[in-house]
Amino acid sequence: MPVTVRHTGVPEVEERSMPHVNIKHFPKEVTDEQKRKLAESITLALIEHLGTRDGAVSVTLEPVEKEVWNETVVEPEINGRPELLIKRPDYLRGQG
Repeated sequence: MPVTVRHTGVPEVEERSMPHVNIKHFPKEVTDEQKRKLAESITLALIEHLGTRDGAVSVTLEPVEKEVWNETVVEPEINGRPELLIKRPDYLRGQG
């Protein structure tokens, strides 16, 4: 795979798809095993549906407190970017 280095020192890798999945959720304990299995499942779905490769995928878990969920997630990411949303949560049924 061709790699070039930009003046920033950050490698620039030619890829067909470099998906990054950021999962926002209410804070809860998630074991290392659960994280591993979640990342594996998400990666397999991206390989199947986007034609990417395992090493190109990154996944993060980002806890968001319930008290700030609406202003942190719902408004900017769900209601604010409907053209990007591919699954709307049922808790917002009738809104937007």
